[in-house]
Amino acid sequence: MVCTKLWLLIGLLIHGLEYAPTQGMDDGEDEEDAEAEEGECRLLGKFDLRGYVNAEDAMHVIGGMFPIHFRTILEEDPTSTPPMSPQCEGFNFRGYRWVKAMIHAINDINKRDDILPDIKLGYQIYDTCFTMSKTVENSLAFLTGQNETTPVFRCSSGAPLAAVVGAGGSTLSIASSRILGLYYFPQVGYASSSLLLSDKYQFPTYLRTIPSDQVQSQGMADLVHHFGWRWIGTIAADDDYGKYGVKAFKEKVENAYTCIAFSETIPKIYSRTKILSVVDTVRKTNATVIVVYSSDIDFQPLMEELIIGNISAKTWIASEAWVTSALIARPEYFPVLGGTIGFAVKRGEIPGLKEFLQDIHPSKDPDDDLAIEFWQTAFNCTWPNSSIPYNTDNRKNVTGHENITDFSSDQLCTGEEKLEDLNNTYLDVSQLRITYNVYKAVFAVAYGLDQLRLCEGKGPFEPDNECASIDDFEPWQLMFYMKNKMKFNVLGESVDINDKGDVYTPYDILNWQRNETDEIAFVKVGKFDMPNEVNREFHIYNESIFWNNPAASHPRSACNNNCQPGYRKGILQGKPSCCYDCIRCAEGQISNITEDYWSNEQRSECVLKEVEFLAYGDALGMTLIALSVLGACVVLSVTGVYIKHRNTALVKANDRELSFLIQYSLVITLMTSILFIGKPEDWSCQSRQVTLALGFSLCLSCVLGKTVMLFLTHLAKNSKVAEKVRMCFKPIFQKIIVLLSVLTEVGICTAYLIRNPPRMHKNTQFTTLKIIFECDEGSILYLCVMFGFDVFLAILCFLTAFVSRKLPNNFNEAKFVSFGMLVFFIVWISFVPAYLSTRGKFKVAVEIFAILASSFGLLGCIFVPKCYIILLKPARNTEEIVGGRAATNDKSAPPTSASCTSEVNNTTVSTVLED
Repeated sequence: MVCTKLWLLIGLLIHGLEYAPTQGMDDGEDEEDAEAEEGECRLLGKFDLRGYVNAEDAMHVIGGMFPIHFRTILEEDPTSTPPMSPQCEGFNFRGYRWVKAMIHAINDINKRDDILPDIKLGYQIYDTCFTMSKTVENSLAFLTGQNETTPVFRCSSGAPLAAVVGAGGSTLSIASSRILGLYYFPQVGYASSSLLLSDKYQFPTYLRTIPSDQVQSQGMADLVHHFGWRWIGTIAADDDYGKYGVKAFKEKVENAYTCIAFSETIPKIYSRTKILSVVDTVRKTNATVIVVYSSDIDFQPLMEELIIGNISAKTWIASEAWVTSALIARPEYFPVLGGTIGFAVKRGEIPGLKEFLQDIHPSKDPDDDLAIEFWQTAFNCTWPNSSIPYNTDNRKNVTGHENITDFSSDQLCTGEEKLEDLNNTYLDVSQLRITYNVYKAVFAVAYGLDQLRLCEGKGPFEPDNECASIDDFEPWQLMFYMKNKMKFNVLGESVDINDKGDVYTPYDILNWQRNETDEIAFVKVGKFDMPNEVNREFHIYNESIFWNNPAASHPRSACNNNCQPGYRKGILQGKPSCCYDCIRCAEGQISNITEDYWSNEQRSECVLKEVEFLAYGDALGMTLIALSVLGACVVLSVTGVYIKHRNTALVKANDRELSFLIQYSLVITLMTSILFIGKPEDWSCQSRQVTLALGFSLCLSCVLGKTVMLFLTHLAKNSKVAEKVRMCFKPIFQKIIVLLSVLTEVGICTAYLIRNPPRMHKNTQFTTLKIIFECDEGSILYLCVMFGFDVFLAILCFLTAFVSRKLPNNFNEAKFVSFGMLVFFIVWISFVPAYLSTRGKFKVAVEIFAILASSFGLLGCIFVPKCYIILLKPARNTEEIVGGRAATNDKSAPPTSASCTSEVNNTTVSTVLED
């Protein structure tokens, strides 16, 4: 047996080797004394591991950890007897299906030629029993290659371990990753979603094919806000998954309108007293919506007590760990859990898996005790001549009585039992979600190995930029490829694992409903997608949801009932902001509606809260409308002047059509101001910012088309090549610039409206005396990108115009464009702090002032000088003067702004481009 030494110090930490140093000896001591005093290595113990190992003829082995059983059998204090590795009980059909999915994935990879050709993968799969102790045993066995507690040596004559898939729960993955990470063994999780595992400082080699709870918690918070629930209960398993999941949910859901009613935990070690305490809290709370972050195994004992307590009319929000679990989704639980809404990871179809699952029979391999146990448990019979020791349940049952439930039966299995007759989660392939993640996790390891195999010539590894050999590599070398190049395709899906080891995949929002056979059906009622840490997409179909309450309607979950007529709301000191007291109206006064209201100044009657928005009838609103209409009329007057004098040199200079488009866009931006006035509605919130952004993009792209020509003219002074480029730059290219710019802005606006559009919002956060009607702008990122593109166009306009401002000319348009852009920048730079420091209708007024000021600035700087020449100095509006071929003696006129001339090698350079 070949022993390959691994470095590290964990051996002394977890049942390592007990070593006695060699003692010194005198020359006179005999040989026997020397041997007695010589140091010894003594094996401290062995593990009792169950699972599947197939490494014959394999070049590399992939490890796997799965909860094939629910728990370990609790033993009494073992100090009087030698400690033994704990045994497991409670066969888990779902976990067994995950095991088979891993084996099926490895078989699929071994059959393919495009991944690891001519390389056979093996597997080494162990049962975690859903406990930390067994998970640690598994991890140490992976390191040593044996079921012995010797973690600083790898002693195995078989194929080397490449990576590990698992373990099943977040707490188990955290425990195993702390050990495997010390040796930099790659580990790919399929069901562990805890936020902690994203910390690469603590878990440098952990990757996963399931999204982090950061994503799921955001989706749950969006669900709660969507339905307007304000009083929420939370229940978490007493482990890292539950505690950190609920913590992330609270951070995202709590605000001035939404509060947490209670937070309870489910004990990891069964305690009926603690579970009954949780049940009592659920019974007494007035919160009708409860979020549960727990595995199905931990949640099941609580579920039994809820059924006994006949607690119904609650809406449960399920985490991905139990939303589709057959252990919880049982018809007898429907009175309590019917109408549950949960988040389920992406579902997949795995070709050939169902046939592979059905290819199981104890007679095929008499040594496969897991297959025998599966058969005995599934058909409630005893396999002849078997002595499977794991068919009893020694746990106290949920009623508190000391029972030993024997799963074995006096009836012997005949071997003729039909798998097709089973109504069993093992054979249910209709909701392959975690199973699909197991399949993807195996492929992640395979693709990492394939990337390592493909390295040729220079590689990434020091000291000589070497490649690692697929025949002999270290775990950290494989981890390099899995951490830096983990993007691959599985069954048509692109899987992209980021530098934190996380993936972003969409969640299906499922609702528990009954089907025709009275079984629980998982009906998809929505979707939540968060492609990165900033953007997210939430859709739900309200009409498809089944609500489990007597009215079968959308439930209300609030700290208080609405105050009845004759009462008003009052603040409760020391209570969350969602709670209030209903105070009777003053004598002689009444209230006959249940809307938000407040007492009057004299505290003598109840009055409706004041509603604030910039109304058309306000003096401020009317003034702003008048300024908008005035500006639009001025622009239309300029357009009339241009149309009347459209054949004059000044109007035709530098593309007449672009001038008309600029005027049209200014009308749009000025009239957009009116959309900001009036009571906000969803349609007006969505149209105002988009229309403004499109108007400015059209205006600025047209100005850019003009200034590009001026810029080329500037370059043409000193370059014949630039002169040729300028001469070839026809008006059609200016219009192409406009078209491309506007289409880009249209694409950004469309994405903004589809992904996270603005909505009308009632704001009571800043004052209790009034309700501010305003627009929630939705995705701030998209809003910034949308207007950021306009700023980008403005910067290009300014730079191209500023460079061209000193062209020798009779009429240099670049100077006035530069001034216009400076006005534009000054207005919007001043707007930002003013906008952020105001509230209510004045916040809207500030934005309208900015729109009007920037529009008037562009109008005045670009068109007023031209109109001055056209109307008051027509003598200067000639081809010769505008084209720079004749001088002007009119000292009272300002420099014109359409063309320029320069003597460069006796060549005239002009920007006049006639239509």
